Amino acid sequence: MPANALRSAKELTLPIDTLVQGRMTEELKYAVDGYFEIESIRFDVPILTFQHGVRLSGRFLGPTDVAYDAISERARPNGYLIFFRKEDAEQVIYAAQGTLPKTKPRWRLAGILFVATVLSVFITYGLTADLTIDWRLGLGYAVPLMTILLAHELGHFFVARRNRMAVSPPYFIPLPIISLGTLGAVIVMRTPPKNRKKLLQMGAAGPLAGLVFAIPILWYGLSISYIGHLPVGESYMLEGNSLLYAGLKWLQFGRFLPAAGLDVMLSPVAFAGWVGLLVTALNLIPAGQLDGGHAAYTLFGPRIRWFNYVLIAILLALSFRFTGWLIWVGLLILFGWRHAVPMDDITPLDGKHKALAILLLLLAVLLFMPSPMTIVNP
Repeated sequence: MPANALRSAKELTLPIDTLVQGRMTEELKYAVDGYFEIESIRFDVPILTFQHGVRLSGRFLGPTDVAYDAISERARPNGYLIFFRKEDAEQVIYAAQGTLPKTKPRWRLAGILFVATVLSVFITYGLTADLTIDWRLGLGYAVPLMTILLAHELGHFFVARRNRMAVSPPYFIPLPIISLGTLGAVIVMRTPPKNRKKLLQMGAAGPLAGLVFAIPILWYGLSISYIGHLPVGESYMLEGNSLLYAGLKWLQFGRFLPAAGLDVMLSPVAFAGWVGLLVTALNLIPAGQLDGGHAAYTLFGPRIRWFNYVLIAILLALSFRFTGWLIWVGLLILFGWRHAVPMDDITPLDGKHKALAILLLLLAVLLFMPSPMTIVNP
């Protein structure tokens, strides 16, 4: 799940004096000439972390994607970063003199966390009641699950790098105190994407790559699972159903389960596939800097922030069945409003990318589990 961390370096740190304003005005007039008609110019306007940006309001004279490439190319020799924004009905260009961060990837930390997560996942499932390790169970769960998670994160990583975005390596999160053994992983975006298309490509690559492995793994895992009676007179845990998971069980066993005291007794491989679907579903929640948040933002723009209220209300209602949603409510309140805003935030998606964004939101519905885990007491 990627997070945005833009910082400025070597930027203007003092208010822009009159002499400098004149020079910057001429430089920016040259940069936008033929692509943007300037109506007003303001100085010392903050944009992201840059405190002394220049704000040009007016109107574009042609396609904004073409304008962005041309204006950025002209402005680059003078050290400007260019941002396109739409504020109410006003079209705006921000220019800031500075550089985007060039931090070194922390590959050693990423490697340590990956190994720790593999061990955490292995021990969580392979540790038996008498505190011995069952290697067959541990490997049967850890190998397919880490394959799914690694595919998800590398999907993000390689597409981001292809799109010339500075991103960290995936940092996996080991957590042996929960039944899954991990909280997945995070990739940190250190520079914003160029436009909504690039943001969507990066956001979509993770869940799609993960599902390429998760669905076949789950299907195979179900084929080596069996239907059994649910425990009587003792507590047990039921994994949640999504539309996709319920459908795969129906295709495999010819019935919807659980039903009439029966359910699928999941093999380690099947449970790993189910966890892969759960992780993907959580990442596709359309909020903040989750993968679903990227899809929703690229499709609807800044107004999607209002949908956060709807999500919070839905999860609060569902928390009466699964209290874990309260943690997500807290996360949405803290972080759900902040999206990864591209440098060109005006150019809309083309038809192909709109279809991709809609596909991700449909997958969010198909994968969503109203109650991911239920403890059934006698």
